[in-house]
Amino acid sequence: MQYWRKFQASLIFYTCLPLRPQGTLDFRGIALYAPLIGILIGSAIASLDLGLGLIKPAPEFIYLRSLLTILLGLLITGGLHLDGAMDTADGLAVTDPSRRLEVMADSNTGAFGAIAGITILLLKVMALAAIKDQRFWILTSIWAWARWGQLRAIMAYPYLKAIGKGKFHQEDLHHWQVWLVAILLTIGNLAIAYFYNSLYLGIGLTVIGFSFSWFIGAWLNRQLGGHTGDTYGAIVEWTEALGLCAIAFLL
Repeated sequence: MQYWRKFQASLIFYTCLPLRPQGTLDFRGIALYAPLIGILIGSAIASLDLGLGLIKPAPEFIYLRSLLTILLGLLITGGLHLDGAMDTADGLAVTDPSRRLEVMADSNTGAFGAIAGITILLLKVMALAAIKDQRFWILTSIWAWARWGQLRAIMAYPYLKAIGKGKFHQEDLHHWQVWLVAILLTIGNLAIAYFYNSLYLGIGLTVIGFSFSWFIGAWLNRQLGGHTGDTYGAIVEWTEALGLCAIAFLL
């Protein structure tokens, strides 16, 4: 029951699904469930993508199909992670490091934030449109790895605010759990690769998902000296966008 309540809390926090659980939910440590939420979101948008492909398989429909698929993901999350990526871009654009957190906390989106948001969406749509096969698997895997990167950053780096929407994430988490999730994601990818006789793609998804989610979190930590809720969102969004681009080039 405790794990189910944590899972419900993670669904409520990371998505806009109309859930109405009974009782008080404990949000501490829900980042552990973020990769699972990524699998669910990835599967949901991949299902839409698959359905649209069956209804309208024409090649000229691929861009609209990819756009609708990516927009569904944005709808499910309510733009939670994209908003963080945009705020992070605005903060990094400030030349004075002491003002970056102040700018990131501002609810108004600046030019760099808008550019970052547009770039992320364009990269996702164009990269997905360039991927012809195994789109369901690819979306599910990359969306899960992106959230593993968030989980790793939560455990590996300090939180920069005394209070904030991401502060509670570090509670009730352990380092071994981060690596257990990574191992499970790797095993899942390799198992699917064996089933589809596509070891090349399975290894590629694992290496790309792991690498981008790790290095984006490490780079942001180097720039800011730690992380906030906004940078956690930036890890998710940039891992999804760049991960899809890398897979598009790989295939």
